[in-house]
Formats: sequence, C-alpha cells, structure tokens
Amino acid sequence: MKNDFKKIELLAPAQNKEYGITAINCGADAVYIGAESFGARKSAGNSLEDIKELVEHARKYKAKVYVTVNTILNDTEIKQAEALIHSLYDIGADAVIIQDMGLLECDLPSIPLFASTQTHNNSLEKVDFLEKVGFQRVILARELSLEQIQEIKANTNVELECFVHGALCVGYSGQCYLSHAIGGRSGNRGECAQPCRKKYKLVDSDGNIISDYTHLLSLKDLNFSNRLKELIEAGITSFKIEGRLKDENYVKNAVSFYRRELDKILEEKGFIKSSSGIVISDFIPDPDKTFNRGYSEYVINGRKKDMASFDTPKSKGEYIGSVVKAEKNRFLIDGNKRLNNGDGICFLDRNKELKGTNINVIKDNFIYPQNIDGIAEGCKIYRNYDHEFLKQLEKTEFKRKIGIDIKVFENEKNIIFEAVDEDGISEQISLRNIFEPAQNKNKALENIEKQLNKLGETIYTAEKTQIKLTEIPFIPIKDLNKIRRNLIEKLDKKRSGSIEKSKFARVKNDYTYFEKELDYKANIHNSKAETFYGRHGAKVNEYAPESGIKTEGKVVMTTKHCLRYSFGLCNKDNKETTDKNLFLIDEHGKKYTLNFNCKNCEMEIVF
Repeated sequence: MKNDFKKIELLAPAQNKEYGITAINCGADAVYIGAESFGARKSAGNSLEDIKELVEHARKYKAKVYVTVNTILNDTEIKQAEALIHSLYDIGADAVIIQDMGLLECDLPSIPLFASTQTHNNSLEKVDFLEKVGFQRVILARELSLEQIQEIKANTNVELECFVHGALCVGYSGQCYLSHAIGGRSGNRGECAQPCRKKYKLVDSDGNIISDYTHLLSLKDLNFSNRLKELIEAGITSFKIEGRLKDENYVKNAVSFYRRELDKILEEKGFIKSSSGIVISDFIPDPDKTFNRGYSEYVINGRKKDMASFDTPKSKGEYIGSVVKAEKNRFLIDGNKRLNNGDGICFLDRNKELKGTNINVIKDNFIYPQNIDGIAEGCKIYRNYDHEFLKQLEKTEFKRKIGIDIKVFENEKNIIFEAVDEDGISEQISLRNIFEPAQNKNKALENIEKQLNKLGETIYTAEKTQIKLTEIPFIPIKDLNKIRRNLIEKLDKKRSGSIEKSKFARVKNDYTYFEKELDYKANIHNSKAETFYGRHGAKVNEYAPESGIKTEGKVVMTTKHCLRYSFGLCNKDNKETTDKNLFLIDEHGKKYTLNFNCKNCEMEIVF
C-alpha cells in the first residue's frame, strides 16, 4: 500500500484526447487540455465528449485532467465560460485553469481553480492573494529563481506548480501585449502571433548598429531536468511540461524522460507519484531528439548569457559535429556522434540562415546529403530528425500497469479469491468449496497461479500471488478464467467508484489586494473582473488593451531577457558602458524604445 507522505505530480500537455491518453500511458500523473473555447492555445480546443473520454481513461490510473479556460473574457463570454465550467465539472474534470478574475464573481461549481501562469504569479504577494481568494493551485511565473520559490512556499499553503520543460515566452506571461499591438492577435485571448520569434535590429540613440537583423527576442527552450530535486525541496509538487501544440512524439519522449528522472528522486527521498501504475516499455527517452531550440535553465539560478537563441527560432535538435571537409557532393564531420541514412540535418549558412537537408547515404565516414548547398568547412551540423530514434519511438508500445497482489485462502465452507491493488483497494470473490481434491497437487497449484495471473490486456499486472489452502482443489481452467474475469471486473468498478469529485465551499471575501490602483496590465476585460478587484480594495483606472485602449507609448512586453546584458552593455558588469538609449527595429521599420529596470534586472519594450 502507498505511503501518502508527499505526492509529486508530473503534468503533461495534451493537444487532443489521443495525445492525452498517450501522455498518461507514458507515465504522466495528470494532463492539461484545452476546452472547446477560451483556452490560451486557440488552435488546441477539444469537445466535451473528447475530454470526458480522456477523464475516463485517466481515472483508471487515478490520474487527473485539468482543463484550460485561461483567456481574458468580455461580458458576453464570461457567461459562456461559466456554463462551460459547469459542464466540465459534470463530466469529471479535476480542475480548471483560469486567468480572468471575473470568473470568481460567477456562480461556479465546487471544482478546484488553478491560477494560470497568465495571471503573472511572480511574487509572494500575488500568490498569497490568490490563495486567500480561493485558488487551490498557483502556476508560477517561469522567471522566478529558486530562492523566490522557497520564499513563496515558506509563506503560503497553496499548491505550487512550475514549468520544467519546453518553450519559453520571452515576456512575462499575461503581461505581453506585443502581438496584439502589432496585429490585433492577443496572447491573452489565445491568439499570439509570436512576434518574439521574428527578426529585429538593435541600435543606440546615435544610430550605431549593435546587432543587425537577427532573432533578438527568441529564447532557447526550458530544461529543468537537473533541478528537479531542488524544486521538490523548494516546495513544488507539480512539474509541468509545455507543449499543447507539439506532436505526439514530443509528448512520448518528454513524458518518458521526466517520468524516469522524477522516479529516481522520489525513490531516493521516499516520496510517491500522485497516480498509480508503472510504465512498461523498452524505449530510452532523449529530449535532444525531439523539438527543441537548444536548452537553458533560464534564471532559476541567476542570469546566464546562453539563454537566447539569436540564430533561429526553429528547432535545431542535437549538435552532431563540425564540418572538417566539404566536397562536391559529400562532407566529413568531427566528433563522436554519427548520422544515419534518412536523418534530417540543419545548419547555419554563411548568411546565418538556417538551412536543412536529408541524408541519403553514409559511406566510408563521408556523408552524402540530398543537397549540399551551404555546407562548408567549419559549419556546425545539427540533427533535427533522427530517423532511427523516431522509428523506434513510433513503434514502441507503452503499457501502463497497476500492480496487484492475488490471494487465495479459505474459511469453513468457501474458497476466497482476493485482489489487492497498489492503492490498497481490494475486492473478493467467495465460492463454495465443492471442488474435488487435486490428484496432482503441485500441478493444480501451479495451474491456479498461472490462470489467475493471466491479466493480459487488462490494466493490471500480478506482483505477488499467495495461495494458502488446507487442501489443494482441482479447479477447471474455464472456472479459473471466469473467477479471474469477475474479480477484475469488481476491482475495476470499485476503483472507479473510489474517485469522488472535489468539493470546495468557495466563499467570497474582501481580502485586500496588494495594489491600490490598476492599469491595463491587470488584464480587466469585463465588468465582473472590475467588480472583483473593487471588492478587494483596488480601483480600476484602465481596462485591458483588448478592450480597445491605445497601446502607443505603452510598455507591451516586460522580460528578464536583457539585450544590454546579452551584448556586454550591462551597467552592473561594464563600468565603462554609456547610458545611451537602445531601440529595436523590426523588419517593417517599426522602432521600439527599450527601457531597463536594472534593480529588478528587467527590460521593457515600449510600442
């Protein structure tokens, strides 16, 4: 039976029902998925019917399904979102992830509420407030350091979730208005056009070009796999993989990798995962071999210079080696890693443009690509499509099994067959002992154990079988099979019935908000949100940009990624640097002023 000392959750993305089922089968303790509307990934919506099927699959393993309803809403939409949340509660969703505080003024069911990272959860004051007004979990800002997470945990009791892998938004989540300002597509409405992945030029106030056009706002992807133990010790209980727009291979690989890494730590510390079952497969995960822009640990342990991906916003994959010889139709590379026929490779050409091609043949260490244009001596080669790895990944079957102990014992008149699963849930079948004594007792005993352990395509695997009978009976195989099927059906039913909907008595209060006056950055888009903040003592001076206010002259992005720092111009590092103003210029000639809040190590982009 499990110890409930401390449960740790691995949380995986689900673009759809199928990917959600895959994530659970690969070992996720929970998945997050978008509803049919109002999710922060508008192109990743799902029907209630599909979400219900996913919930039913998750229930088998005591895994959970969280649904994103995390855009800001207008006055019409908030009524629709309220109805949607009731429907999600009815089909058994375990929580909803929200951004819009107006929903707390609605008549919601007693479903747990998680505060989306879009609510800008970057301080103790914010997390404390969210706990006080009724959130069961807060999804922390990606920009927090380990020390800040420790401080938040030490002073709050709410569950804390953090991202550990995947794409990084360069701007604070929920506080980026650049996409909306440029073309009307709002990240807070699930429609971000990702202008941060475009090219920009960096110039100073004298017109000097510090950096010509390149991807100055594009960050590498997040990878906290070496920080999991520290994060658990800091108080994180849910570890989130980004990627509701990523493909199924990414989900399989990332979930399998983090399941393996977390399990090592849980065993060491005596903690447990929050769901049931073990994954059976021969697949060895490797996060370098599916979509990534290179990895960084962002600012969890202080600022580093290697967190940006200036060259390209696309996936480069794993570094293979540098070209040491290039000929008419072939090339050689250094290093120990080797390419295979059918692999896809990419590289930066002389113009710093990312190019790609496929490998046709490898012969005598020479690589013969489909197209050698741009490949020259010194060129760094990356593999962004590993043919053999992905072929293995696609054919690998992931089976998630729940361990059970099977016991056979007796009382005065009956033989009792009992199954006890790893969660301590048990069921019995009791039969009158009308069986004849076995002539070959060893054979009969072996047959009973063998047939009861034939769990085949069920979700169970027999870990231990104990048979304690005074007289070993002869039980026909067809009877043993029937006993096993009936016992497993009863256990299935009991497991399903053991899961109850969460119930929270959510009571409105007037706990004081830590800011007295609110501008557009509070993301207020409806009258209920204004009422909410008013009840908590904050005056709303301005609605969200999405409500129609002008963004000219306003800060449209705040980021920990500082271009002064990246180019050696930081006042803290370089005492000889000047205080010249810096500007970004996009490919259409639009000029953006950069502000620098050096006390907090933040850069602001002004539209």
